[in-house]
Amino acid sequence: MWADPKVVRHIGGKPFDEQQVWSKILAYAGHWALNGYGLWAVEERETGRLVGELGFADFRRKIKPTLGSAPEAGWVFASAAHGKGYATEALKAALRWADRRFRRTVCIIDPGNAASARVAEKCGFKMLRRAKYRGEPTVVYSRPRA
Repeated sequence: MWADPKVVRHIGGKPFDEQQVWSKILAYAGHWALNGYGLWAVEERETGRLVGELGFADFRRKIKPTLGSAPEAGWVFASAAHGKGYATEALKAALRWADRRFRRTVCIIDPGNAASARVAEKCGFKMLRRAKYRGEPTVVYSRPRA
């Protein structure tokens, strides 16, 4: 999934190699161990096939202005899963979990990623501000606990 140019188009734009993916997996495990929250694998119900990942993280991004202490929601789905509603369904479930733990969550989305912006808005995120991350424009969204 992370090696697919369609998947990473709005997430840095460069496909990941095996070592980079393994480092991500280790970081995800560390989130759960150190923070008590993290990301989940998303499987297709009918097939059990991995179709994405989604959850919450503290990436300590150097973004101006800062994201603060709110956990950052994030999601990524295999290109074969795009347009099927999986991201919205999974994010709504994850946010029900988050609402029992956090006062608010944030997310950042590439301004050209209309599909992710729609998912965020369907799930209650509102645009907070435009910002720069790693020299590139991004949009910061925020969502209070439901």
